[in-house]
Amino acid sequence: MRLIKNPEERRNEILDAAEILFVTKGYTKATVMDILQACSIAKGTFYYYFQSKEEVMNAIVMRFILNGEASARRVVSDPNLNAHDKIFRIIMAQNQPDDNKLGLIEQLHHVQNVEMHQKSLVETVLRLSPILAEVVEQGIEEGVFHTPNPKESIEFLLVSSQFLLDQGIFQWEEDQLLKKVEAFAHITERVLGAEQGSFAYVTRLYFPHQA
Repeated sequence: MRLIKNPEERRNEILDAAEILFVTKGYTKATVMDILQACSIAKGTFYYYFQSKEEVMNAIVMRFILNGEASARRVVSDPNLNAHDKIFRIIMAQNQPDDNKLGLIEQLHHVQNVEMHQKSLVETVLRLSPILAEVVEQGIEEGVFHTPNPKESIEFLLVSSQFLLDQGIFQWEEDQLLKKVEAFAHITERVLGAEQGSFAYVTRLYFPHQA
């Protein structure tokens, strides 16, 4: 008897198999046929959910972004955390990807995937900006931040960090990256009107051995 699966379950099954293939075999080398074999599904089933391999990759990337957004929202909703604690935990969660996410990020850094990578950066900024802006507003109420434009300030900070600190784009030497992270922490303090040194934990998150 053929097992009828819930559409969302089947879709995630395809994404899970494709994610492993893209990380282990490489996005460019992996084919739709590889995905079919990994899932033991017919070609028609695949094309019911996705139009192409590119669409599958986009869906996988979007799933990571949505998981990151959900994680950030859980932190923001915690009434026992102050603004700095929330920012610390959100940054820590974003900077501790699992092996699969690291593998996908590596695939996105390939030249042929540059458009997809750009879309993922834009989507991350659009989804995290309002969440972090809410934290900044909390910080203003707590008296630790002083900025008239919480959302716009966060957008500038997110764009700069997502782009300039992306090792797959710039491939900085460790000492170069350290200086940029330190500068980012200093700029963040200025932009948000925070106390000098209050964002020093950002450097520790990127370089725990420096602590």
